[in-house]
Amino acid sequence: MLKKIFGSGARVKLFRQFLMHPTEEFYIRELTRLLDEQINSLRRELENLEKIGMLRSKERNRKKYYQINQYFPLLHELTSVVRKTDETNQEFLKKVSQLGNVDLLVLSGAFLGREDMDADLFLVGNVGKEALQEFLDKFFEGKELRFVTMTREDFLYRLTLKDKFVQALLGDRNNVILKNKLKKDTEPFFAL
Repeated sequence: MLKKIFGSGARVKLFRQFLMHPTEEFYIRELTRLLDEQINSLRRELENLEKIGMLRSKERNRKKYYQINQYFPLLHELTSVVRKTDETNQEFLKKVSQLGNVDLLVLSGAFLGREDMDADLFLVGNVGKEALQEFLDKFFEGKELRFVTMTREDFLYRLTLKDKFVQALLGDRNNVILKNKLKKDTEPFFAL
């Protein structure tokens, strides 16, 4: 899908590589190996992305390293698009939805490579905690994930109380919303 939107397979691969690893630096030969693309097409795309300000570069040890510009105005939106179109996330959403009714599913914390969050997964709906824990243990074998579940009623009540946890979760632009049946209720709370 992204290839059709962005017009270039090499550009899509670069977007994924840089947006999914926002703190890492890469040099061009490394990217050709990682992405299995020709050096000339990657060089052209890297130059274009640097011109628009999405990437920054610096030379070190006779190599040019590229990294995401953390101040690029569309960084959060592009990151969200890339994460939402990730096949793994779509498969994950499908399997979680089979456990019960899911009104809202937000990925945070470990899913984004961040340890500073209170939860890695936030789910609003009717899904049993034991079933969800069992599924997470299977899907992410060996990785301990923290999750929070709430009923729709409890979540909407907490929204009206301006619950700190809920507001922090909805207000973090880095979190990925895989499903949201509660758009009408949550839209004013999401970060712009």
